[in-house]
Amino acid sequence: MRQYKSILLLLLWVAFFLNQADRQIFSVVLPLIKADLHLSDAGSGLIASALVWTYGLLVPFAGFIGDKWSRRNIIGISLLCWSLATLSTGLCSTLAEFVLLRGIATGGGEAFYAPAANALISEAYTEKRSSALAIHQTAVYFGIILSGLIAGYVGQEYGWRHAFYIFGGAGILVAILIFSFLKKDRPLQAIEKVGALQTAKLVGRKPTAILLTLAFACMIFVNVAYLTWMPTLLVEKFGLSLTKAGFSSMFYHHVGAFIGVLLGGALADRLSKVHSRYRLVVQGLAMFAGAPFIYWMGRSDTQLATYTALFLFGIFRGMYDSNIFASLYEVVSPAIRSSASGLMLMCAFLAGASSPYLLGVLKPTLGLEVGLSSLWISYVLGGLFIFTAAVYFFKKDYVPPRVGVIAAI
Repeated sequence: MRQYKSILLLLLWVAFFLNQADRQIFSVVLPLIKADLHLSDAGSGLIASALVWTYGLLVPFAGFIGDKWSRRNIIGISLLCWSLATLSTGLCSTLAEFVLLRGIATGGGEAFYAPAANALISEAYTEKRSSALAIHQTAVYFGIILSGLIAGYVGQEYGWRHAFYIFGGAGILVAILIFSFLKKDRPLQAIEKVGALQTAKLVGRKPTAILLTLAFACMIFVNVAYLTWMPTLLVEKFGLSLTKAGFSSMFYHHVGAFIGVLLGGALADRLSKVHSRYRLVVQGLAMFAGAPFIYWMGRSDTQLATYTALFLFGIFRGMYDSNIFASLYEVVSPAIRSSASGLMLMCAFLAGASSPYLLGVLKPTLGLEVGLSSLWISYVLGGLFIFTAAVYFFKKDYVPPRVGVIAAI
């Protein structure tokens, strides 16, 4: 049993790595695509936006499906679909083809992965839920960093199309391994019939779930703005090249996040043996502790100070990340965990994705330094949401292990 759980976590880690890598490689090789196919800036932005829109619209539907059908099958089919779309992107020659394959097909395939995967891991690792989900989360950081290095090298040496061929082909191989080595599971809703409307009502009746979602939106608001504008800040503030700014803005932060997510997962699992509420406490403290370093990353006067701030911000971001779904699963029935994850992802991404635009609007008047450093407010607000949930609502909302969804209602 222990060996099977390790294989499950390893295969899902690789799948999640490819999930994140396939999102990044387009941005990495975009200059080569624009030069080759003469895409406009507006067209390039439309391709990226199509992926986010598709993901946001489909992920709640993916969550509901993940509570009714075999999660192994959903994960495998999802990986196969987005990998085929990624591989086919290497054949694109027009804007319409990129929007269809890179935006809609890739985004649609990726939307079905996270809700089912997080729910499957949480069921396999009941006592070490935070640690297992934290290890799974590290794939995000490796995917962002390594995909940039690999896709950049392949694109420069062999052409941008080969970057899509390599990552797409790897995903197809991993999908085959998932179907070969993972057991077909039977979600609780195959036994307990619960409709989508009933599920949404159940989640909506949980103030803790709502407040955790608001905190997640605060985190996404900061993260999307950081990913979008931090490279530009390093170029404009310190005169770095685009290559060095892109690497430095991502590397130090995600190394810190890798350390933080493992620390946060282990700490939360240990403290949750005393009381399950402590998963939320770890998250809330991480957001409060990370806020000063968000301010510092925008206002630092030297590269060393900026990179130090990015690293420490990453530590506490990782500690928060380790319990995003582990905390949510304390207050929702196991039968609707995938559905709850999908709703949380949709609400957080749709609410938090506006930050790049807002900072872009404010940039000519306030500047990027002020805009990025002001994001600390969002982290403090998120911490307040979490502690409000932990103090006032968690006790009532808590769902003991193995409680059926009908009983939870």
